Amino acid sequence: MGTIKTKGIVIQESISNDYDKMLTMLTPGLGKINISAKGARRPKSMLLAGSQFLCFGEYILYKGGDIYSMNSCEIIEVFYNIRVDLDKLECDSNITRIIFQVTTENENTYRVLQLYLNTLHIISETDKDLSLVLSVFKLRLLKILGFCPNIQECVTCKKKEDLTTFSIKNNGFECNDCSKQDKSSIRFSEPTKIAIKYIMLAEPKKIYSFTVSDESIKELAIVSKVYFEEKIN
Repeated sequence: MGTIKTKGIVIQESISNDYDKMLTMLTPGLGKINISAKGARRPKSMLLAGSQFLCFGEYILYKGGDIYSMNSCEIIEVFYNIRVDLDKLECDSNITRIIFQVTTENENTYRVLQLYLNTLHIISETDKDLSLVLSVFKLRLLKILGFCPNIQECVTCKKKEDLTTFSIKNNGFECNDCSKQDKSSIRFSEPTKIAIKYIMLAEPKKIYSFTVSDESIKELAIVSKVYFEEKIN
């Protein structure tokens, strides 16, 4: 394939030999790829900064056979604030594990990468509740992966009013009457219902531009956790 120019973010780094690294990178067009960074551990290496965990940049790669090698990198963002805050780092670790789980090589991951970068920016540059950030990330990711729930009407009877629960089994909102026969339904408050609609419908850069009560944060955490585990795990 020869020389390739691509943007990407390092989502894993490991030591390879005395001065080399092996990286896993998420890119928009190549998917999740493994890269050899020769000499990246040398103190004066031009690849030192660009081969660090969470470095987002524009990379020049070379592919010979099945192996990518890093030639150079122009750094765009390093998300420093995540590295120095244990709570933020733990939240990012959970999100990164999910990224590993749902991506592969040779696929278009532009929307997943966009969501990941937007999420990292929120974690790094704001004090938004990290439980809420994780919930929003999971729900929006499910939409990108093709598991968007029905949020416009009851998934069982198609009624548009009195939507009071989220049906895990039937993939979406359910009215109060139908939920009585559905053991998988999770009851939520009206603000939480509005929040789920916003998460699914908002423009990518605005999905975190809302606030909710502590009660809704807890409800969103339950819905996102159970729904994600049902669809992905």
